[in-house]
Amino acid sequence: MEVKKIGIITAGGDCPGLNAVIRAVVKKAVNDAGVQAVGFLDGFRGMVLDHHIPLNYDAVSNILNVGGTILGSSNRDNPFAFYYDDTQKDPVDESKKALETYERHGLSALVCIGGDGTLSMSHEFSKLGLNIVGVPKTIDNDVQGTDQTFGFDSAVTTACKAIDKIRTTAESHHRAMVVELMGRTAGWLALHAGVAAGGDIILLPEIPFSAEGVCAAVKRRSEKGKRYSIICVAEGAVRAGGDHVIQEGLNKRTGVVRLGGIGKQVADLIEENTGIEARTTVLGHIQRGGNPTPFDRILATRYGAHAARLVLDGVFGVTVCLRGGSIEHFPLEKVANNPRRVSQDSDLVAVARSVGTYLGE
Repeated sequence: MEVKKIGIITAGGDCPGLNAVIRAVVKKAVNDAGVQAVGFLDGFRGMVLDHHIPLNYDAVSNILNVGGTILGSSNRDNPFAFYYDDTQKDPVDESKKALETYERHGLSALVCIGGDGTLSMSHEFSKLGLNIVGVPKTIDNDVQGTDQTFGFDSAVTTACKAIDKIRTTAESHHRAMVVELMGRTAGWLALHAGVAAGGDIILLPEIPFSAEGVCAAVKRRSEKGKRYSIICVAEGAVRAGGDHVIQEGLNKRTGVVRLGGIGKQVADLIEENTGIEARTTVLGHIQRGGNPTPFDRILATRYGAHAARLVLDGVFGVTVCLRGGSIEHFPLEKVANNPRRVSQDSDLVAVARSVGTYLGE
């Protein structure tokens, strides 16, 4: 097929490296085939409402190292269950409008940059006949089929630096310091940041934790003369037999509850049961912000260039992925609604245990 025009969207939660992907897709398409590109604003909402901007060399210049996304993003706008605003009572299926936008612009393909939710929606559009190439993005690193998503390394770096700073005050005041990190259903961020920063206890969504075990681990450290402890907790971690700690109820537009508060719960348990003073720090959206690390700039550039290559070669219904050191592609249907979670027998879990980190069992 002759490729004339490529559409690009960035959807879901933001993360460092999105602009680097946009830049690589556009420059590769222009340099190799003189293909035009258009960016739709605020994720799939831009497809429904046809909010767009042209993407040419000038538009993507000097954005490689810039965090966020020049296209805007949204994790609230599902074209198959669409809300025009928060006053709307029930969602409507506006997927047809997104299809009309695709046709109106004469697109040869749509590059969808996002995480599990975005790529799952992209698969639905692929089934409706759109030529889709996905690019896996998320600080959670939970997209199936790829060794690593871009944005993850930047988030781990940010979290690790924060924990390093917290460690010095924990040591000075002889406290147990609980750091709550993002990670609703997958604990990759908490695991990697915790191991990198020398966390003494790491609690993940995949391993329900024993409150007694956590308190006993802090006590053991104290009895050995360790006068402080660092506890890294993913926001989706749960006590054995318990439920998620919820900050806000079900959001009708996202279809999910907002988690938050498990860190304080763990700190309270430690203080009540050990007598050791405990404090909580919630890193929150700082993990998503800032400039991408050099690793993520390179990975995002490789992903974007490969996505453009797949479009030019007529390969659709796939997402680019990292396998070993190679950039390859993986079927969207195997990604959709199938997040990748931490396995209890993963290498890094074994390494964490081997150096004495308690994982809550």
